[in-house]
Amino acid sequence: MKERERLGSRLGFILLSAGCAIGCGNVWKFPWMAGQYGGGGFVLVYVIFLILLGLPVMVMEFALGRAAQASPVRMYQKLEKPGQKWHIHGYFGLLGNICLMAFYTTVAGWLLYYFVKFASGSSGNLGFVPMITNPGINLGYMAVIVVVGFIVVSFQLQGGLERVTKVMMITLLLLMIALAIHSMTLPGAAEGLKFYLLPDFSKITPSVVVAAMNQAFFTLSLGIGSMAIFGSYVDKEHTLLSESVNVVVLDTFVAVMAGLIIFPACATYNVEVTSGPPLLFDAMASVFNNMAGGRLWGSIFFLFMVFAAFTTVLAVFETILACIREMTGWSRRKGCVVCGIVILALGTTTALGYSVFSGFQPFAPGSAWLDLWDFIVSTNLLPLGSMVVAVFCCNKFGWGWDNLLLEANTGKGLKVKAWMRPLFNYIVPLAIIFIYVVGLINFQWK
Repeated sequence: MKERERLGSRLGFILLSAGCAIGCGNVWKFPWMAGQYGGGGFVLVYVIFLILLGLPVMVMEFALGRAAQASPVRMYQKLEKPGQKWHIHGYFGLLGNICLMAFYTTVAGWLLYYFVKFASGSSGNLGFVPMITNPGINLGYMAVIVVVGFIVVSFQLQGGLERVTKVMMITLLLLMIALAIHSMTLPGAAEGLKFYLLPDFSKITPSVVVAAMNQAFFTLSLGIGSMAIFGSYVDKEHTLLSESVNVVVLDTFVAVMAGLIIFPACATYNVEVTSGPPLLFDAMASVFNNMAGGRLWGSIFFLFMVFAAFTTVLAVFETILACIREMTGWSRRKGCVVCGIVILALGTTTALGYSVFSGFQPFAPGSAWLDLWDFIVSTNLLPLGSMVVAVFCCNKFGWGWDNLLLEANTGKGLKVKAWMRPLFNYIVPLAIIFIYVVGLINFQWK
């Protein structure tokens, strides 16, 4: 292969990494989880765990990518000692990214569908269940997401992915600020903001703590090599703790802003905030359909959601493509065609999971292909992958703490200190084991 491609700017790296982290986990899952788990208390615990757990794993994953200058399938081979088998995790990382796109592209298609309906002024008959059970809508919009995504990453790194993500991320942030300001002017805003931002400590139960820990961990897309790939594209001018802080702050800002948009609107229009996953689709569509200027605000809201989801799609497509190209030596264009066909085929399972393939119920009655893919990725590959990263980075039988420290602290900015080693080496892996075991215990198997 030719010399490794480079990102054109530090801003490009931060926005790309944040774009990968910012997605449905922030703008869809975070608000409904905050609604279900009591508002402000959940938000407070979430932010604490984001700093304690998310930040160290992000630093480690960036460091692996930047030190190896390779994709997840090759980085362990460059850093492990002769005869070791750590590189097997690289293939699981690739598998995780592929499985993620098998369902995420359909969810991104749902958001695009809602945007189109609001923009065209035909949002009156929208409904979450009618949408997911319509094969044509699901297949068509999922296909648009996959085709457009691979067209973008088929161009060179700076001219395609970096340029498009910069525009989308900056637009996303501007749209969010406009929506949040508008929501805070609504009559019921004060009540919604009180629920969302003021912690009620009596509601911080063990289940809230576990849910917040889980969400803090998964929101950053860690454990399957997506961050490592962007680490491999960046120079050594800045320390990786500084870069990770920037990404985590941006990720948290978007998640919190999503709540600032949704909760004041729900309070104003007496919409139940504990409705779970349909909150974004049914509840917010109802809010906008009853709001003055609702077509405009609904269009802006769902455009912002599309951008949030699509930046993740682009980042993960790039990770998959980089892995496949390093394994095969293919050009960008050829890799995009083959990867696009595979993702389209796998995405069909989720797109038709509530209609043609509704007979397949892998877990509890009513579960579908989406739940199976999500179980593989969120319940298994993300936590176990992050565990491998932490153990590999911090121990002599892996890459080693000294090598991690040297790579992470190269450049200007915040340094990882020696006193932080227990956090990286013990607290993070123990927390991951806890999350994993509790996730399996609480999972709706039947």
